[in-house]
Amino acid sequence: MNAQQRHEFFSRLRELNPHPTTELEFSTPFELLVAVALSAQATDVSVNKVTRRLFPLANTPQAILDLGEDRLRELISSIGLFNSKAKNVIATCRILLEKHGGEVPRDRESLEALPGVGRKTANVVLNTAFGQPTMAVDTHIFRVGNRTGLAPGKTPLAVEKALLKRVPAEFLLDAHHWLILHGRYVCKARKPDCPQCVVRDLCRFRGKTVTAEPGRDEPK
Repeated sequence: MNAQQRHEFFSRLRELNPHPTTELEFSTPFELLVAVALSAQATDVSVNKVTRRLFPLANTPQAILDLGEDRLRELISSIGLFNSKAKNVIATCRILLEKHGGEVPRDRESLEALPGVGRKTANVVLNTAFGQPTMAVDTHIFRVGNRTGLAPGKTPLAVEKALLKRVPAEFLLDAHHWLILHGRYVCKARKPDCPQCVVRDLCRFRGKTVTAEPGRDEPK
């Protein structure tokens, strides 16, 4: 995909969704950090159900410490890996209070030093909470980058670096959200919805379908 095609690719995604954002519900950088930490191997829908119970009770590092690990574990028990996630969130809250005055740090090194926070989580927080043009490569972005030919790479880091280099500057701040949403709802893993894809003519996926399946999207 050449530079002109990449510009067209993101122009179309922007036209479709001018102001994209995460589907995780949050109102502060700390809430976002907790929500992203809980979202590993869990859907945003399931995390939102949990945080709707958690955040009215405790939505600051001190409040969650006061809540305690046992109560936190109970509140998040409906999502996967809740035992380790509860432990990490409690440990993160302690570090935020001891080293960062209870605030979420705005630099990658400090974020990645928090328990359970990897590069992807740090990138989400830096981008969504603090407006930094980072690229959080999850399974959706990894798939879209490779499948479309936009940014092929064998590892998430390789795809991240390729996207940061290839996405036109004017789209970089929102590109991560557009690609996630595109992968989640259109360029799906098992059955990409090529007929409904606004960038299908730019895509290099060899297995793409051009027309809808019989009976699909037909007027009733």
